[in-house]
Amino acid sequence: MKITFLGHACFLLEHSQTKVLIDPYLTGNPLAGAEADRVEADFILVSHGHHDHVGDAVSIAKRTGAVLCSTVEVSRELFSGEGLKTLAGNIGGTMQTSFGSVKLVPAQHGSGVPGGLACGFVVEMEGRKVYHAGDTGLFADMQLLKGEELDAALLPIGDFYTMGPADAVKAVDMIRPKLAIPMHFNTFPAIKQDPVKFKRSVEELDLCRVVILEPGQSFEL
Repeated sequence: MKITFLGHACFLLEHSQTKVLIDPYLTGNPLAGAEADRVEADFILVSHGHHDHVGDAVSIAKRTGAVLCSTVEVSRELFSGEGLKTLAGNIGGTMQTSFGSVKLVPAQHGSGVPGGLACGFVVEMEGRKVYHAGDTGLFADMQLLKGEELDAALLPIGDFYTMGPADAVKAVDMIRPKLAIPMHFNTFPAIKQDPVKFKRSVEELDLCRVVILEPGQSFEL
């Protein structure tokens, strides 16, 4: 699987001919690693309804024909009436897809829509599992993700709106992925962080490998 970081919390996961785009905040993102009208996608996952995660989801889906995946409430509030293909589930449920599956897991954060829930995703693609935490604070039930035997965890470290670096280290300790990639930092002044310090803290504890990606950079699992 190829993981490409496109800035903030946006990632593109690719395997064979399938492209899964997550939280595509590109237009208006000062650190975007791609232009919205050039990104291709077969599926678009949206973790919650805040603008820096919904981003260009609708315009990209209209152009590419991608399936929009999110929780029921987010999908109903933001994507209904747009004539788009949607796949709407809820926390704890697993969506079966042409490439594998997407499990919706809890995230401790506002949803951005009335009555909705924010979520994270465990994406299984051709035998690989990647956890995208969405916007979340640290919470004890993250330890249940250890049972998923994750190949990679994409974790926010920005603080202020999400976990900061210290709590993200605790999350890695609970989750025990093979690899961690920090996200959701440095886009705005309020979430300014040094990812190298996060990497050093995780690796000094021998928890897992940490890879820091610049917007536009990729890593092969």
